[in-house]
Amino acid sequence: MELDFFQIDSFTDRIFGGNPACVVPLKSWLPDDVLLNITKENAVAETAFFVINDHKIHLRWFTPEIEMDLCGHATLAAAHVLKTILNYPEEKIIFNTISGELIVTFNDKDGLYWLNFPSRNPVPASLPEVIKSALNIQPKTTLQSRDLVLVYDSEQEIRDIKVDKQLLDQINLDPGGVIVTAKGDNCDFVSRYFTPQASILEDPVTGSAHCSLIPYWSNKLHKKQMRALQLSDRMGELVCIDIDDRVLIGGKAKTYSKGTFCTE
Repeated sequence: MELDFFQIDSFTDRIFGGNPACVVPLKSWLPDDVLLNITKENAVAETAFFVINDHKIHLRWFTPEIEMDLCGHATLAAAHVLKTILNYPEEKIIFNTISGELIVTFNDKDGLYWLNFPSRNPVPASLPEVIKSALNIQPKTTLQSRDLVLVYDSEQEIRDIKVDKQLLDQINLDPGGVIVTAKGDNCDFVSRYFTPQASILEDPVTGSAHCSLIPYWSNKLHKKQMRALQLSDRMGELVCIDIDDRVLIGGKAKTYSKGTFCTE
């Protein structure tokens, strides 16, 4: 079977920036083991698969290890493919997912895709000893939603954090990860994201992490709209809006490659 695929750099306005995701449109669902094998072969953090049905689109996300419950950058990538390559005619792109109905809209004026995602306000938690041992700098506050959210005093601390992968891999937060975050020097807040037991330790830009970061920093900064940077090597920029039980995550995307592959 021959299938189309597209590789998109999400949450960036330049090639080789942001977070790369592969997008594979399907006419009908393939077995899960085939989807997982495709994702492994793609060798990026996430691959998005979708099937269009009656103006709604069933969307799923896979890492090389597991199916994810929510992924921001691969959702943005799928919307970008639908809008700019497949000429999807609807103004709103409605995705049906394991995390419920997700709506993405595109603003021609600023070139931003807006992801309407669930808010996941983190609550106080204890820091597992294995994660504490894996970090060279300790947080001042530990919170948790799907992900652990570790709050630090400064942007420089976030930049200086080093993680011992061998130690971190002793814990399984499936499907979550470890967010480290602080108030930004030239933006509202910054973050980085690490995933235990994943082939890619540090995720370049993690849209779903901002489901927790947005309500947290909105409360701390007393702001509804914020600008965030994810401080990976590839960097990512996100526009963030807190709307109570939902969050809006705005970002740009660039098409890196188009092609076909065979499953047999």
